[in-house]
Amino acid sequence: MNEESRRRVFPDAGEDVRHTRVIPDTPQTRAPAYRLAFADPEFLCRDELRPVRLQLELLKPELTLAERGIQSTIVMFGGARIPRPEEKHTAATPTLADLSGYYEVAREFARLMTEKSLASGCRENVICTGGGPGVMEAGNMGAAEAGGCSIGLNIVLPHEQAPNEYVTPELCFNFHYFGIRKMHFLLRAKAVVVFPGGFGTLDEMFEALTLIQTDRMKRLPFLLFGEAFWRRIINWEALAEAGTISPEDLDLFRFVDTAEDAVRLIETWPG
Repeated sequence: MNEESRRRVFPDAGEDVRHTRVIPDTPQTRAPAYRLAFADPEFLCRDELRPVRLQLELLKPELTLAERGIQSTIVMFGGARIPRPEEKHTAATPTLADLSGYYEVAREFARLMTEKSLASGCRENVICTGGGPGVMEAGNMGAAEAGGCSIGLNIVLPHEQAPNEYVTPELCFNFHYFGIRKMHFLLRAKAVVVFPGGFGTLDEMFEALTLIQTDRMKRLPFLLFGEAFWRRIINWEALAEAGTISPEDLDLFRFVDTAEDAVRLIETWPG
């Protein structure tokens, strides 16, 4: 019996769940009404229990990361469809094939940052991705190659999303709610780096920029990999010229093209 069990006055919830499995099998004990509320999946999935599920999705990763002592993360956003360079011939478009080079850049960046993270026992600057394929896989792969740990925040989707094999298993989470997942991306973020991607990447990027712009989140290193890509799809200066953002908002981020430049900017970013 461990120390916690000796101090406990009441049986823990798990013990009660185990007890209900050995009770007599009767019509009463088989009835859904008899199930313990917290051990009843059908009850927990009711629409009325959404607030409880939101809280659980916030708490489970938070408690796990705190127990592992993880203090800060380097968040990597980027496209799930960007292929490995050796697989670029399978890309749906020539442009996507050209973007395959960022897979290796993401992998190298994650490796370099994780080498620095190892000095803290993988508590600081831990790579955090969406846990899926493409740029996310590259980030987790680079961390694994450096001998460190990395986080994967997966989301339940009909397609494209399953944990890649390089996420540290104990730090591989799964979410139902996009909003809670995005909170976890930023709660421990020490830097945010964004690689070319689609709607999901743009959503994550602009939400984080909005939080910084509105002072709901402190300013931190915010880097966009691939200046040519980002300038082609977004006319940043036009936003400032139109007055929909302030000219100084363009200073919230920097463009980079190499892993080494990104590491240097993170280390020298003004406080």
